[in-house]
Formats: sequence, C-alpha cells, structure tokens
Amino acid sequence: MDSKEPLAYRIRPKTLEEYVGQEHVIGKDKILYRTIKADRLSSIILFGPPGCGKTSLARVISETTKYKFYKINAVTAGVQDIKRVIEETKNFMLNPTGKSILFIDEIHRFNKLQQDALLPYVEDGTIILIGATTENPYFEVNKALISRSMVIKLEALTEENIYTILKNALQRPDGLGEYKIKIEDSTLKKLASISGGDVRTALNGLEVAVLTTNMDKNGYINITDEVIKNSVQNKKAIFDKNGESHYDNISAFIKSMRGSDADAAVFYLARALNGGEDPMFLARRIVICASEDVGMANPNALVVANSAMQAVHMVGMPEARILLAEAAVYVAESKKSNASYLAIDKALEDVRTKDTGEVPMHIRNAPVEQMKNFGYHEGYKYPHDFPGHYVEQQYLPDVMVGTKYYIKDENVEKF
Repeated sequence: MDSKEPLAYRIRPKTLEEYVGQEHVIGKDKILYRTIKADRLSSIILFGPPGCGKTSLARVISETTKYKFYKINAVTAGVQDIKRVIEETKNFMLNPTGKSILFIDEIHRFNKLQQDALLPYVEDGTIILIGATTENPYFEVNKALISRSMVIKLEALTEENIYTILKNALQRPDGLGEYKIKIEDSTLKKLASISGGDVRTALNGLEVAVLTTNMDKNGYINITDEVIKNSVQNKKAIFDKNGESHYDNISAFIKSMRGSDADAAVFYLARALNGGEDPMFLARRIVICASEDVGMANPNALVVANSAMQAVHMVGMPEARILLAEAAVYVAESKKSNASYLAIDKALEDVRTKDTGEVPMHIRNAPVEQMKNFGYHEGYKYPHDFPGHYVEQQYLPDVMVGTKYYIKDENVEKF
C-alpha cells in the first residue's frame, strides 16, 4: 500500500459506472450523465456536504473528456494560477482544441477579484468551469458566474451508498483487497452509519482500523465493532456557524418551536450549541418566537423567554444550555397566536401607504390650559369613571374608523 495516497484517494471512481450515489443528478436518464458521456459539458457548480463525491465527480469528468483538464484549489491558488491556465489553453501547440476544463475545489474561497478574473473566459467558452463548494453558491459565488453555470446540489451519501463503497474498497486490489480481512456486514454497516454521510470519513476509519490491528495467528485482520469505534472520529453534525448550515439550523429551530415540536426544538438547539453558536443569539431567537408565534395565546412565554435570556447572559455556558432548553420547550409547548404580529404589520403597511388622517382632538393631550380653547382634550371620557372601567368612544382617526388590526383567534383568551 502506498502510504502517501489515502484509501479514499486510491479508490476514487474513474468512470460514471464506478460512481456510487447521487442518482438524482448522475442517473442514466439525467442531463449531467448525458453531457458527461457526450463530452458536451458546460460550466457547472457542484455544492454539497463534505465527502459527498464532488471531487470524485470532477475526476470522472477528467478521465472522460477530450479537453485538457486542470485542477486547482482556491485555498492555495490565486489569479496567477488562473492566468497560467488561460495562457496554456490559448497556446495552440499545447492545446489544439483551444478549450480547457478547470476544476476549482473550494471555489467559495476565491475572493471577488479572483472570481472576476475567470468570468470573461467562462463567458467566451475558453474555460469550462467546474466549481466545487460546501457552501451555498448563491451566497458565496459571483452572480455572473452562477448565471453562466449549471448549479447542481449533491446530497450526503446514504448509508447504503457508503456500505457499497466500503465493500468495494475491501475487494479492490488498489484498495484493501490484498489484505486478509475479517469484518462482519453488521460492523461495516455500523461504520457506514456513524460516518454521517461522509464517505471520506468512513474510508479513513476503515483504513486506520486495518493498519492498526494486528494479524491473528492465521494471518487475518479481525475488524470488530470495538475496533471501528476506536478508529473513527466521533460523528459530528455538519454545522458551520458562519455558513449556510447556520441559517438552515436556526430556521429549523424556530419552525420547530412554532410548530409545537419540543423534541425537534431541543435537537436543533443542541446542534447549534455543539457547533459553537452564540448562546445569546439563540436566546434572542426564543424571545422573538415567544412574541411572534405564541403572542397573546400565552403572554407568559415572553416573560419566561426574556428571563432565560437575562440568565444566559449572567450564567454563560455550559449551564446556559439548560436555561435555553427550558425556554425553548416552554415556547414550543405553548398555544400559538400570531394575532399581534399580523396586527402590527398591517398597521405599519397602512401608515406607510395610506393617508391615515389626524389623531382625534378629544384624545390629544393639552399640557397648556389655553390649548383646550382649540379643542384639545375636549370631550375625552376617562374610562375609569365608567362601570367596568370601559366606555365607548372613538380612538382611531376619522378616516380609519372601523379598521381592524388585532383579530383574536381561538387560542387567545380575554384577560
């Protein structure tokens, strides 16, 4: 085994037939399959989680295309590297086709200047760009490049996909086929399960298990569940507090509270905390949800959420996790009403777009006695002077009389 090349690199597919997973974009009836087979590829941006096969797909293209294929990594490359590729592409002696495929891994790492340097050559067809990124390209990649590319989302590989790849790795001569390995299917499936959809993690774990386990007296390497457990990094939910997963996770957290699913709310809270999210940010989201989604159905939810936010500020982690969980569960379990939220938005829309008239004279203040001569405060009825501390009178401007903003729903009780 060449120790310089990890197992995950050695067994990367070279043909579409060897590629496992992503049937939704690479199946035989799909456009990407057809364009690769016909070598009629246009620029594409591949995005998806780590270990889902972006680089492997680029390698398949490199093995099947008639065009010169270049690969650079945006972490270490710069504008000079792009210029070198362009110069070689336009050199008829080096490249008679006058066209190249440029694969840029981690393309979201390129700054605007570097991305702009690509644009004219992608536009005129000199370069067929294949960009790979773990981030949402609509947030991270130049819009002009996006508009000239086919954007393809790759999903995390399924456990069945990873199991298939692991089985192939055990059999292939360039994989682990030359070793006498004993491993139960159940153990292999457990490895596929704990890899979290990342085939690289699974293959690295299998390789570590094989290389660090002594042979028995018959020359076999016995890989057990315990060996796998000690050879694979702990599965960690994909979460980047500065990336798309941040927005996805916080959206799921809020929607779970809104949807009264306390278990889901606690789950997404745990993912956020495990990923290093700011506890105060999470506390503020709970406060907002308590007002926007629970509202008048249970006004105490806002009191609980706000108290939790103050306590999180004073206590900090790790104890803050308990405070956040309590508040999130309380908000999730509360009855819901967005009547106040709808009311203020409707009122704001009216204020912005309509002639809403003037404040009625009888409810205007008259801090100076002489102002009463002009009708200020004249005719105002003080509610506490009437039975039940209520009296019918006009509060809205004349042109707005009869307008309803706050419409109570079935979850709102009269206090």
